[in-house]
Amino acid sequence: MKKVYLILVSIAILALAVAGCGGGADKNQDAKPAQKTEQTDTKLKDGDTPAGLHAGDFRSLDVIKSSGEINIGVFSDKNPFGYVDENGEYQGYDVYLAKRIGNDLGVKVNFISTEAANRIAYLQTGKVDIILANFTVTPQRAEEVDFCLPYMNVALGVVSPDSRVVYSLENWNKDDSMIVISGTTAEMYLMENYPNIPLQKYDTYATAKNAIENGNAVAWANDNTEVIAFSKSTPGFTVGIPSLGSADIIAPAVSKGNDSLRKWINDEIVSLGGEKFFHVAYKATLEGTYGPDYMETLVIEGGSK
Repeated sequence: MKKVYLILVSIAILALAVAGCGGGADKNQDAKPAQKTEQTDTKLKDGDTPAGLHAGDFRSLDVIKSSGEINIGVFSDKNPFGYVDENGEYQGYDVYLAKRIGNDLGVKVNFISTEAANRIAYLQTGKVDIILANFTVTPQRAEEVDFCLPYMNVALGVVSPDSRVVYSLENWNKDDSMIVISGTTAEMYLMENYPNIPLQKYDTYATAKNAIENGNAVAWANDNTEVIAFSKSTPGFTVGIPSLGSADIIAPAVSKGNDSLRKWINDEIVSLGGEKFFHVAYKATLEGTYGPDYMETLVIEGGSK
């Protein structure tokens, strides 16, 4: 009887082992090799990171296409380049391009609101696939992200109240301060070339505009496109310095090493140049602010300066 009992126990243990192996085989069959660049979160919201992505991760072009969605970082408070209208919809020159990219890729665009200081970090942590947020190309930034072909010219400018227009940065009064936005080329330029000018740094365009309107500083330095737009829409302010430093270019940016997406965007920009897309985009989004005379100054077609 004892012998029979032992045999029955052995059979039961063997059956459990076989069942366990069978379950493991099913799981292994369904499992896929870990590919961190293929993780995506189709419910991405502002500030979220797609599931499974970490510093240095990115989604390749094929992964973006297969997911059916692309995450594009844009401004939400920088009219007329990237802003949210009264209906809660993203609008502006950069957004116009972002929508065309999504359409030509055949995917849905998730707009991710970014601030100037967050643009590089959002690419490096996988929060966005592309930055289209009035991003000026600089050698320092090119060490951390990969820029695509340009689509716009830009320089720095300085706006100040009509009561005290700033025409030069030479012989600056040490008691006066200049407003800048953290993470912008204006901040970097002034720190390097005019270290004697005290800077008031703000994180958003909205807070910078409020600061200059409230008289918190004598002037505001930023992209000339931004300060010109501000002066045109805000009575009592003049752009005394319309061009400061060297002329620069605006371009889309992708995560460092994301060559497949960068190449596709470059091909897209060249193709769009053939149909004068950026002239159309200017008329649709910028002409109301700058008028027709600035079009040829600002627009770059087909990635060629």
